[in-house]
Amino acid sequence: MKLIKVENSDVKGKRLVAIFSDGKKEKKVNFGFRGGSTYLDNRNKKTRAAYRARHKIDLRTNDPMRAGYLSYYLLWGDSTSLAVNIRDYKKRFSLWFLFYLYYLYACC
Repeated sequence: MKLIKVENSDVKGKRLVAIFSDGKKEKKVNFGFRGGSTYLDNRNKKTRAAYRARHKIDLRTNDPMRAGYLSYYLLWGDSTSLAVNIRDYKKRFSLWFLFYLYYLYACC
């Protein structure tokens, strides 16, 4: 499966949706709490460290297409830029865009 795009989620209470595809099937994963503050918003390294310490257990699934992974690396990644975090995520998990990154960021 390859990461196609990340965009605003249309699911109530979810912030973003990541769309993966293998050319035949498409998988959508909604993640992030709509209205919640993340490292992208607050840029507070202490808050980021606390979040990552609490949620490191989410990485035990070894499935980078799960919501826990997406939140950990995209919303709470090393950068305060979603585009940079997506680039780093793709490198880390060898997931390359097939088409384009479409991102419309709106909190609520």
